[in-house]
Amino acid sequence: MEKKEVSTIKAPQAIGPYSQAVVVGDFVYTSGVIPVEAKSGIIPASVDEQIMRCLHNLREVLVAAGSDQDHVIKTTCFLKDLKNFERFNELYGKMFHTAPLPARSCVQVSELPKNVELEVEAIALVNPEAPAAEA
Repeated sequence: MEKKEVSTIKAPQAIGPYSQAVVVGDFVYTSGVIPVEAKSGIIPASVDEQIMRCLHNLREVLVAAGSDQDHVIKTTCFLKDLKNFERFNELYGKMFHTAPLPARSCVQVSELPKNVELEVEAIALVNPEAPAAEA
């Protein structure tokens, strides 16, 4: 089965030797997405803004791969501080609210790239009804 690299300028570019996402068959596998504004490189100051930016960036990568949040099967969420878990859940629930909800793991980690507060990765199905995405 062929692997297809996904890349979009609407989400932060990879900061290492990896793809933003890879499509294999009917599945999208995203790399971890962090809350960096794609064009400016700015990291929002507040935890709420970082959560929203991170989820926005994830959505952009999914769309570029021909998917969307309603086709996500599983997410893995990395939080620098589980004290932010409740707020993360509230904002995450605004993006993922269509049943069946994705399976999810959420763990606290000691450090993340660029000293951000969170990182999220996803596995999703390609949406056969999605329009062709622009990079």
